[in-house]
Amino acid sequence: MIIKNKKNPQKTEKPIYRQLEEVIGCKWSVSVLKAVADNVTRPGKLERYIEGISKKVLSERLRKLTDYGLLQKYAYAETPPRTEYSLTKNGKKLIFIINQVKTLDMEIKNA
Repeated sequence: MIIKNKKNPQKTEKPIYRQLEEVIGCKWSVSVLKAVADNVTRPGKLERYIEGISKKVLSERLRKLTDYGLLQKYAYAETPPRTEYSLTKNGKKLIFIINQVKTLDMEIKNA
């Protein structure tokens, strides 16, 4: 399955499994997804919640995870502006799989 670039429909993006490698391959992606799954939804709170992540890396990961369709961004026209993130349907599916891998890892370690 190939996904077309929404910004430039003429440009073909990587196959979905390559995108998944980029998400899972980054140590921060899973941390961001798990934090949002734990209802930590605002960028400032995410930065404090995820130990060791920089503001720059967090912003990049939020953008990528949103582009990949794993997170939904909500921007509220308030003063001061407020932005929140939530898991999409596919994001919830990926968190389920990540939790299964974690359970398997614990089972292997305890065997």
